Amino acid sequence: MTLSNEDIEVLNSKIGIKHLLANKKINLEKVLKATRHELKLREIQSELVRLQLWVIENDKKVVVLFHGGDSSEKSTVIRKIFSHNNPRHFRVEVNLPHKHESGENGYYFKKFVEKLPQAGEIVLWDRSWYNRALFEPILGMCTEGEYGKFMDQVNNFDKMMVDSGIILVKFYFTVSPDEQSGRYNELKKSPLTRWKTENWIKDSPKILKKYLKYKDVMFEKTSTDYAPWIEIDKDT
Repeated sequence: MTLSNEDIEVLNSKIGIKHLLANKKINLEKVLKATRHELKLREIQSELVRLQLWVIENDKKVVVLFHGGDSSEKSTVIRKIFSHNNPRHFRVEVNLPHKHESGENGYYFKKFVEKLPQAGEIVLWDRSWYNRALFEPILGMCTEGEYGKFMDQVNNFDKMMVDSGIILVKFYFTVSPDEQSGRYNELKKSPLTRWKTENWIKDSPKILKKYLKYKDVMFEKTSTDYAPWIEIDKDT
């Protein structure tokens, strides 16, 4: 393997040396990849610390949504990129798909309103109210009527937040069917992680096609100029 001057500089960094010494048998290609990944992660973490300080200083309110297909590792991404932030000024909320009685009374968005950020706070949603646009109709956790009502109201809910001064960011992580299937099988084997697969959208062509249809509708109807979806392809 021929190393460029940039490669040598990367390997000579503290992080590069750490990865070089991690194994007795050195694979330079893997070491470079791991080092660049960690260096990039450090940059992101530093930027998020600076962002948080700005949010605190200016009494801003930030809401960030993390959605994606099964195996997109949303929880892992949140945990890694915010590992150096001040936990007193951000919190993680989780909205796992759950069964409820059809015709439930009350305002669907009520529980989410109650968890909106205070001034100087960032709230990260590991799945959010948008479960109703993706998982709930497929898993039979809401009726078609409830799904339709949600789709009619959700843009107004997003706009209400933005108009009130909340910075709303919506991420969607895309993974390939092959990666999703492999990850599912890996988790299913272990008794420690088997629970994570309980509500997975199974990788049969029929179910996957249905899920992608709901995703396309969600993007088409809810990616607005004031709250667009930002899609991140994890395979690239």
